[in-house]
Amino acid sequence: MEQKKYKRTLVTSALPYANGPVHIGHLAGVYVPADIYVRYLRLKGEEVFFVGGSDEHGVPVTIRARAEGCTVQDVVDRYHNLIKKSFEEFGISFDVYSRTTSETHSKVASDFFRKLNEDGKFVKLESEQYYDEQAAQFLTDRNIRGECPRCHAPEAYGDQCEKCGATLSPDELINPYNALTGNKLVKRKTTHWYLPLDQYQSWLEDWILKEHKEWRPNVYGQCKSWLDTGLKPRAVTRDLDWGIPVPAEGAEGKVLYVWFDAPIGYISNTIEKLPNDWQKWWCDPESRLLHFIGKDNIVFHCIVFPAMLKAHGGFNLPDNVPANEFLNLEGNKISTSKNYAIWLNEYLEDFPGKQDVLRYVLTANAPETKDNDFTWKDFQARNNNELVAIFGNFVNRAVVLTHKYFEGKVPACGELTDAEKETIAEVSTIRARVEELLDNFRFRDAQKEAMTLARLGNKYLADTEPWKLAKTDMNRVATILNLSLQIAANLSVVFEPFLPFACEKLRKILNVSNIQWSDLGKVDLLSVGHTLGEAVLLFEKIDDAPIDAQIEKLKRIEEENAKANLKADPVKENIEFETFEKLDIRVGTVLDCQKVPKADKLLVFKIDDGLGGRTIVSGIAKYYKPEDLVGKQVCFIANLAPRKLKGIESQGMILSCEDLDGNLVVSAPSAPVRPGSKVL
Repeated sequence: MEQKKYKRTLVTSALPYANGPVHIGHLAGVYVPADIYVRYLRLKGEEVFFVGGSDEHGVPVTIRARAEGCTVQDVVDRYHNLIKKSFEEFGISFDVYSRTTSETHSKVASDFFRKLNEDGKFVKLESEQYYDEQAAQFLTDRNIRGECPRCHAPEAYGDQCEKCGATLSPDELINPYNALTGNKLVKRKTTHWYLPLDQYQSWLEDWILKEHKEWRPNVYGQCKSWLDTGLKPRAVTRDLDWGIPVPAEGAEGKVLYVWFDAPIGYISNTIEKLPNDWQKWWCDPESRLLHFIGKDNIVFHCIVFPAMLKAHGGFNLPDNVPANEFLNLEGNKISTSKNYAIWLNEYLEDFPGKQDVLRYVLTANAPETKDNDFTWKDFQARNNNELVAIFGNFVNRAVVLTHKYFEGKVPACGELTDAEKETIAEVSTIRARVEELLDNFRFRDAQKEAMTLARLGNKYLADTEPWKLAKTDMNRVATILNLSLQIAANLSVVFEPFLPFACEKLRKILNVSNIQWSDLGKVDLLSVGHTLGEAVLLFEKIDDAPIDAQIEKLKRIEEENAKANLKADPVKENIEFETFEKLDIRVGTVLDCQKVPKADKLLVFKIDDGLGGRTIVSGIAKYYKPEDLVGKQVCFIANLAPRKLKGIESQGMILSCEDLDGNLVVSAPSAPVRPGSKVL
């Protein structure tokens, strides 16, 4: 189906929670791709408006405030400012970056709810939800913890178990409790307003599955999965004391649910910036709406928010939602709660001035169709082997040689060889190749094409070796450097969406400011006699030391998390006392202990059990040397049926304790007793 042409484009990016800094996963999945696309449209001279902002309602910010012992407003103020500053420093070029605690947002979100309510678009339903009687409050799923019904981890959340990854509901948890207070919970009836998504099922199936088959497979597939299982009414209000009060009779103590109020933030932030012109972007059919998000937000932006807009009426629906998958870190999931992440503010402290290096590496590893992985060694290699050795090296040599041989002025181009004509022909196609990829949101491949141009220039300069020809043929040197500088000028344009800081530096080196996207592919961008600026390095090599320090930092975090997560296994099901009484546990003295041949884990014991002696085989060879156990007393089960292990009959089981690190410690009496003594 032929895509409609629009006069302007409205771009939104997911609103980050203001309960902590932003990390590289956020940057890779949402904000760098969005910024690349916006910068590309601006370079083409198209009308575009880029909306961002902080999501400051919901449970995560209240949990953070409780943990830090401050007000929720203190938390959102601090992290909103930190997030906004990080985006600015990484060149994320929002036209507006606001917040959902603004007065404008409160009014817009309230009016949005009020209209839907007055138009009869909601249904009111009563349900039983968990309630903390001591705290006198209903709890959200994330505020409820309990034992996972799948893996029996003791502290699963009401919406997910982080140990086994199972998606849960609070009703499935075993022994649920308030995660903040530890209080036990009861069920209590409450009434909420619901958006009846089931009423939009047929319309959504037509709109998405038939009209938007061009969406990314991961987006289309997730939408189809939700639609195939059948949509259900979804609550738009919550029993909380932090958020926008529900503007309806009988809604005391209730606020707008964060998933309902947050996407309205795109509209309110636009209104805040363009109070008299916002409808042009949101309501004019000639405007295109794009949402840049991560895969965890697909259902909200492709199903829920469009249903809200449809119910309200008068708003444009998203034309595309180029959602990315997740970025992992050194093979592990990024976890904000466990501090396992690379935070943007910390990166800027450790690698000052290297914003573009991270932008480049994150784009090269963009998780566009599947989860991808960021490693510090790959970061270092891409910087040193691509940005420094190819892009930077080519530009630097071309400019330095021009200063050396032609006083820093662009020399005239003479007769071209057939190879040079082929090079020019390849340069002329760069614009069409990159445009096709960017228009289809294939940012990783588009950047790769841009780097292909740098590789072309670097190889051309290396193959022609003008520094050798300077002794015999300055006309050839002039032609080579002219063409090299023209390629460098093209690089300053094609890389602008990806590496804005490096391109600004490159334009100063070339002493240009007026090259447009429409000029891309031409080889007459710099006129003969044009004076270049000073030759400075575009990129710097990164040594092993700072990279090793980052790797060690992540290892320390992993070790700290492992220690913090060491918890005793859940207690097994109760047994009758009579069952326990059947066990005959005795104390014996180890007379001899040897390793079992061809069995790394097994030791064979000769035990003085006070009854004539017995042989026991035990799998503790990893934790003890045989000679260290001779003469020691151990507890063992005396009345287990004998069984053969590696051909040796074992007449019992030695009791050991497994600590939270997985190590085994043999159980023994605290003082010597006679062999055969019972353990009661």
